[in-house]
Amino acid sequence: MADSEKPEAPAFKLPDPAMIGRSMADVAERSQRIVSEWLRRQSDESQALDPLNIGSAFLEMTTRLMANPAELMQAQLGFWQDYMTLWQNTARRVMGLETKPVIETDPGDRRFKDSAWNENEIFDFIKQSYLLSARFVQDVVRRVDGLEPKTAQKVDFYARQFVEAMSPSNFVLTNPEVLRKTAETGGENLLKGLANLLADLDRGKGQLRIKMTDMDAFQVGGNIAVSPGAVVYQNDLMQLVQYTPSTETVLKRPLLIVPPWINKFYILDLRPKNSFVRWAVSQGHTVFMVSWVNPGEKLADKGFDDYLTEGVLDALDAIEKATGERDINAIGYCLGGTLLGASLAWLATKRRQPVKAATFFTSLLDFTESGELNVFIDEEQLKVLEERMNRRGFLEGSEMAATFNMLRANDLIWSFVVNNYLLGNDPFPFDLLYWNADSTRMPARMHSFYLRKMYQENKLAVPGGITLRGEPIDLRRIKIPAYFLSTREDHIAPWKATYRGARLLSGPTRFVLAASGHIAGVVNPPDSGKYNHWINAELPADPQEWLAGATELAGSWWPDWHRWITAQAPERVPARIPGQGKLKVIEPAPGSYVKVKLC
Repeated sequence: MADSEKPEAPAFKLPDPAMIGRSMADVAERSQRIVSEWLRRQSDESQALDPLNIGSAFLEMTTRLMANPAELMQAQLGFWQDYMTLWQNTARRVMGLETKPVIETDPGDRRFKDSAWNENEIFDFIKQSYLLSARFVQDVVRRVDGLEPKTAQKVDFYARQFVEAMSPSNFVLTNPEVLRKTAETGGENLLKGLANLLADLDRGKGQLRIKMTDMDAFQVGGNIAVSPGAVVYQNDLMQLVQYTPSTETVLKRPLLIVPPWINKFYILDLRPKNSFVRWAVSQGHTVFMVSWVNPGEKLADKGFDDYLTEGVLDALDAIEKATGERDINAIGYCLGGTLLGASLAWLATKRRQPVKAATFFTSLLDFTESGELNVFIDEEQLKVLEERMNRRGFLEGSEMAATFNMLRANDLIWSFVVNNYLLGNDPFPFDLLYWNADSTRMPARMHSFYLRKMYQENKLAVPGGITLRGEPIDLRRIKIPAYFLSTREDHIAPWKATYRGARLLSGPTRFVLAASGHIAGVVNPPDSGKYNHWINAELPADPQEWLAGATELAGSWWPDWHRWITAQAPERVPARIPGQGKLKVIEPAPGSYVKVKLC
């Protein structure tokens, strides 16, 4: 073969020696600092050997599994039969014969999007071998009979966490995309990835805090949370933002939005193109937004009833002063919706109801089927959590964020491990992920009450089960019109659970189901053309019956909500400017509370 006919050797770039020297010096310096910080934290905090109580759950599963060895053997035989078929099919592919995969990849699984996972026989074998093993592990843990439901849920959840962590896409030598990048850069991607890893450990003071987006690309009040308005009221727990109108007339009833205090309010005001706040203002709503404080240890004793008093009740009084209106529409999002429901029930005990129509975005009122967050809420884990919170006075925001990320580990953990640490890429600027990383603390007393009384005991759904400000409350006493918006793929507030909560209220209730998840299904402006929604005027006991009878409509649910809320009270009045009522402007929107970063 002539030299000109020889195939080109694969490009392999030799790393720059100077760059390696700088990288290793940086690694040494960062590592020393991280280890010192980690050791300090260990001496400051007592750590339980099994704070999540995983060991006892798996021990119970193993005991019951061994009591029925025939079931386990049957599962193993099926696994080995599939594995032998995979070996045979791979041998045929090597010989150039067409074969069908033994197990197909889920079309939505982005871990195996690189073409080499299908085109290369070796990587296809690695991929299918992993998928078979993952299916086997999950089938085994789900076949165990007699487990208490919460134990079964915990075993299934952590088995899935293990399976996802073991994906071949998470390792250098079994990820074709990483191998290709390593050859192209002479290993510089791995050095850059190591630097990224150490930076994340450094940022978390020894705990891994994965950087999901370019944190320097966004500024609250600069290029996100930029809807014009002003803070017109504040107390220890919140600031109340009134937004500037963009229409000459507005609906007579003002609109109060109560966001969750697990995260910051600007998820509803990210950028002009996807801002629910800006859109609602353009439809003629006088929008008021609660901006919760990011609490430190001084607010450790704030309880759920304080959020009722200094949050919802103070906001309602302030809106009346700002606008002169006693009748108000209100929206609660996630935990904010839980608080709104409790507040409406409390107001019913006083025979007072300034809120005339209530909307609940992905909000739990009945916690019977509250999803995989229950994995973290048993007595042993609550005791460990409460001990930690009581030492500090709060739950650190990063700990809460890590819990939510585990619910979607492939998307919110392992995809960034591959991108940042193995490929050595910098994360992309993404407003939603910036918001997700802008975490907030939770006051110890409030959070303990919330987890115990609602998640663990489900007392909010029980008449008189919860007492706020000395009054036993009952959600069934809420008789105003209500609109419930839930999302079909919600991991935090599963739609069937929110549906149960909708049926607790006694007034006319409209339930709407949107596609996608807890955030994307809510923040879905009409112009985006994304995510359909389902409507059904009936509210039968079985949520599946509701879905079977629902009509699917294209696009965003926002216009449907606006038609519903407008029909409750269509009267309009001249637009209201912040500061022109009895409440004066304190500072421009978005205010100072939302900019506080304590963790």
